[in-house]
Amino acid sequence: MTFTTRLKEEITKNEISQLESLIELSAFIRFSAHLKKDKIVLIMENASVARRIYKDIKANFAVNIKITIRNQKRFRVKQIYILEINEKVDFILESLSILKNNKKILPEEYFINSKEETIAFLKGAFLASGSLNDPSKAGYHFELTSSTKKEGLFLSQLLKKFDFSAKVIKRNNHYMTYIKSAEMISELIRLFGATNCFFYFEDIRIYRDHKNMVNRLNNCEIANQEKILKSGIKQLNDIAYLKEHDLIGLLDENVQEAIKYREAYPETSLQELADIISTETGRKIGKSGINHYFIKVKKLIEKHKEKNAK
Repeated sequence: MTFTTRLKEEITKNEISQLESLIELSAFIRFSAHLKKDKIVLIMENASVARRIYKDIKANFAVNIKITIRNQKRFRVKQIYILEINEKVDFILESLSILKNNKKILPEEYFINSKEETIAFLKGAFLASGSLNDPSKAGYHFELTSSTKKEGLFLSQLLKKFDFSAKVIKRNNHYMTYIKSAEMISELIRLFGATNCFFYFEDIRIYRDHKNMVNRLNNCEIANQEKILKSGIKQLNDIAYLKEHDLIGLLDENVQEAIKYREAYPETSLQELADIISTETGRKIGKSGINHYFIKVKKLIEKHKEKNAK
């Protein structure tokens, strides 16, 4: 069972008011129905969703619904549920703010007023054409599919009411309204009332975030170690140059002492080297002091090279 299927099944198990069921039905029919002359055809693969939509239609319009169950044998055997409505079709579509004067419209302002109604519409859209990646197997991706750009942008505006940033792109002959933020997707699942899926998603998200943080820290630590080693090697090369040309005696005692400790501790950082010198000699010195000493070394080497070049 996919994570999308699990989420849809959990949504359909929650009780909702009749008004919410009407709005949920409006979104579902808008985004999944095949509208024919005097007929509404709904095709579903999820038995729980089929039961929910059947219940919504009966509760709000009390019409007869023809139910057909077929076995589809593509890759694997699965059942397809087909609901057909042949009564009050125009009345139903107008009541659901889908059609007006026989033309398809976006839901009118009066139809979705409250937070609860907005959530009900988004749930209906998700039950109809939504999908959500399993966070344990892929990246974070929530999407709703619509047939027109206007509907895609309308969905993004509804999501924006909850501060969810959704993008709309065209994919084949449809439009996809999608969210990739893990925090936003998690909050949306919570708003849908799918508690079990919410906790599952959060557990995976927290684990992945922690793992990514550890990886970043490890990468940072490796980068720092490489930087320290490169710096140490460069200083050791400078010291070797001083010895080769008998220049160490030209430096003051403190710099010579730093050179001695650098040779003894070639893999330490400047801060660690400063701490070692401070502990062993009783003379307080910091990272900047050690750095200043090796700047003196570098300047002496540069002067010597310039002199020899002349």
